[in-house]
Amino acid sequence: MQKIFNDAVKKAGIRKDVSVQSLCHSFATHLLESGTDLRYIQELLGHKSSKTTEIYTYMSNKDIGKIKSPLD
Repeated sequence: MQKIFNDAVKKAGIRKDVSVQSLCHSFATHLLESGTDLRYIQELLGHKSSKTTEIYTYMSNKDIGKIKSPLD
């Protein structure tokens, strides 16, 4: 799998340091940003501990901007 991934990275002209784990991280991040519950993501990734999955819950500026104050 690693060789196929490396070949695809070269063919795509990606110069950034990426790995198969990058795909996992991207998958989980996209699911989380689209509103998928963290517990489902944990199951899909096969993590035994929710703490492992929680690394994907970092905050981004675009998400913070979407938060509405109950006082507004």
